[in-house]
Amino acid sequence: MPKAIWNGVVLAESDHTIVVEGNHYFLPHTIKHEYFKESSHHTTCGWKGVASYYTLEVNGQRNENAAWYYPTPLAAASQIKNHVAFWHGVQVLPLFQVNGNNTRLCTVRCCETQEEVIRCY
Repeated sequence: MPKAIWNGVVLAESDHTIVVEGNHYFLPHTIKHEYFKESSHHTTCGWKGVASYYTLEVNGQRNENAAWYYPTPLAAASQIKNHVAFWHGVQVLPLFQVNGNNTRLCTVRCCETQEEVIRCY
């Protein structure tokens, strides 16, 4: 089961994430909202749209803009609407050893065919 962990705390956990461009997107109801504070930061992706960000606050530590989501994604990214992804030191587990490297193994849904496939990256 994929988990997002930072500063020793599980921030999100789900049996199902959507992986886009190597990032796990967690359903909004699977995140622990008490650690997430809205940020005024936004970025734009040419095919996903405008991303909004959260700052994480865990055990007195802040991780600025470490999670993002698309509240109104473009049509090509509609399947990740309001799903939350992470970076800036947030670990998304489980990791498996493949050829001596830490690798994520997950079920992903192909954007074009909606077919589920297993991918290592």
